[in-house]
Formats: sequence, C-alpha cells, structure tokens
Amino acid sequence: MQVEVDQELCISCGVCVDLCPDVFGWNENEKAHSTVDEVPAEFEEVAQEAIDSCPTSAISGD
Repeated sequence: MQVEVDQELCISCGVCVDLCPDVFGWNENEKAHSTVDEVPAEFEEVAQEAIDSCPTSAISGD
C-alpha cells in the first residue's frame, strides 16, 4: 500500500500523524506527508483509518 497527502487539501489538523506516526509526519511547510514509500503491512489498517479520518480527504492510498 502507498499513501499520498495532497498538499493543497491538507489543513494540518494532525489526525493522520496522531493515528499513524509510523507512516505520516510533518514537512517543512507544517503539512502532513507520508514518511514511507510503501506502508509496512503491520500499519496498513491504521493507515487506512487515517485516510478515512482525514476531514478534507487529502490522503489517498492504493
């Protein structure tokens, strides 16, 4: 699974970083971004929860 955060849609609410700090972090613009190229299998479920919880639907995953 790969995840991407649309920087135009991200409002820096922090839900994804709080839910899954092993996959999401803050960039130099204080916006969330993916810190991994591929989400490790053990974090896929919580990464999906972060996608589903994003208030602006800024996170996409495959």
